[in-house]
Amino acid sequence: MIVKTEAIVLKSFDLRETSRLVTFYTREFGKIKGVLKGIRKDFKKFGSSVEKFSVNDIVFYQHRNSDIHLVSQCDMKEYYFPIRQDIKRMTAASYILELVDAIMPAEQKNEDIYELILQYLSSLQNTQDVSKLVHIFQIKTLLYSGFRPHLDACVRCEKKVKGQTRFSMILGGLVCDICRQLQGDAALISRGTVASIIHIEKNEWGKSLQLGLSATIKRELKYVLNNFLVFHLEKNLRSARFVQ
Repeated sequence: MIVKTEAIVLKSFDLRETSRLVTFYTREFGKIKGVLKGIRKDFKKFGSSVEKFSVNDIVFYQHRNSDIHLVSQCDMKEYYFPIRQDIKRMTAASYILELVDAIMPAEQKNEDIYELILQYLSSLQNTQDVSKLVHIFQIKTLLYSGFRPHLDACVRCEKKVKGQTRFSMILGGLVCDICRQLQGDAALISRGTVASIIHIEKNEWGKSLQLGLSATIKRELKYVLNNFLVFHLEKNLRSARFVQ
């Protein structure tokens, strides 16, 4: 079946002598892999160089018995040139591509994630606060992918958390004073950090950008979100150490 969709390039590498294998995140089909045959031999064959985080209109033959599809047309829509002019922004863009590739299953549509990537890349072109964008993206990706941390009550006993708040990476949420004694990995975090995560989860992208994040909250978000992702993905993201 031949289908057309809008797609963001997550990664690509050379395949054989003339082709390229590309992982796209598409609006209608989620994450897919596609082969662009002959692109390295004849650059005029496609209207895109399939650079990372570029947005393209693609046409591909959807194979039912393979997870690799044949891309017959790929035309560039957005290149995000300002991001490519700055190493910090380039690194931040690469990080979220790696995160989406790691956390999202193949060929499952999730338009919230697709729109989130576009919003992030658009904001990244002009922001002076790159780390804030990364944290907002992490929080919303966990929410939209179904991996959000449990922050409404104690993840063990479901009772309201009073006093100091501690977060367990293993359990994936807050633990109360009683349960934290049974959970050696629980790390102390401020209520401001918890409130910031909940605010970002509940509000759309533009309003989330208006939220002020202190240096302390950013430091705690970096610790909690990065370690939470590593624990649940069961691997480190290579680009994570270069951001924030």
